[in-house]
Formats: sequence, C-alpha cells, structure tokens
Amino acid sequence: MAGQGGIPPIADTHQFEEETSLQKFQRRLKEEPLIPLGCAATCYALFRAYRSMKAKDSKELNRMFRARIYAQFFTLFAVVAGGMYYKTERTQRREFERMVEERKSLEKRDAWLRELEVRDKEDKDWRERHAAAAEAAKEVDKPRSEKSGLEKNQSPVEDAERKGLGVLDAVKALVAKKD
Repeated sequence: MAGQGGIPPIADTHQFEEETSLQKFQRRLKEEPLIPLGCAATCYALFRAYRSMKAKDSKELNRMFRARIYAQFFTLFAVVAGGMYYKTERTQRREFERMVEERKSLEKRDAWLRELEVRDKEDKDWRERHAAAAEAAKEVDKPRSEKSGLEKNQSPVEDAERKGLGVLDAVKALVAKKD
C-alpha cells in the first residue's frame, strides 16, 4: 500500500519518525537551546525591572530595561541563526510530514471505499431477499385472485391500485360509485 501511487514507504524516506506535540517540543529544545535561554534571560530582566520599579530604583530599572532589549536581540538572533542552520532539515521534515499525511489520507480513503463496498453488497443482498419475498407473495396471491376475480367488498381504491391507476382515477371511481 505504501509503495503505491508514487509514495515511497516511510521507513525509506529519512531518519524522521512521527512525533507527538510534546516530542516535537523536546526535540526543538534540544536542537535550538539558545532560544529558550534567550526567553529566560528576557523574563529575568523583566522580573528584575519590575522589582526595581517597586523599590523605586530608577538606575537599576533602566539597566534592566537595557538588559531586556539585549536579551530580546539575542533571542531574535538565535531564532534567525537556527532557522538558517536547520533550513534543509526542516524542508526534509516538511516533506516527510506531507508524505505521512498523504499516506494517512490514502489509507482513510481506502477504508472508506471498503466500507462503501460492504454497504453496497449488503444493499444488494437486501434487495435480492426483498425481491424474492415479493415474488413469493405474488405467487401466493395469484391463485386466489384468479379464482375469485374482483371481490365484492373490494374498494375502488384497491381496484385502482391493482390496475396501476393514479389517485385521481381512484377518487373518480369512488365518486362514480356513490352516484
């Protein structure tokens, strides 16, 4: 199945594996440890600036605001450098994830088609059983109607149904019977 439709088997593609959100987060932390470090430094600088503001120490407050700007610059630099460094691996991973998604959608489509085939077979079997039961009912009614012809207590509606006439003809027959 995985080899059909131009999709190579997943084991042959790369060293990648399907991963959960937590696994992806852990992998990204290991790949780019400077980004969380820069975020932590920014948060620390903001915390120290808050404490300095509460203590009314404007000199320390300005120092911490500058430290926050430097930490944010460091974080931004880490994001850009990491993006450039891992660019090829990320494109390969996106391709892998696209192939996994395509494989899953094909499997889902095939399962849906199998389900439709099963339902179609069940429907055909039901129709055959229903047709056989209807044929048997016709055979049972056939001798009775041949012997008696039209029964006296039969209504014009039933007569119209047997003849295959419409509702309007049945109503006309009822009106004609009353007159």
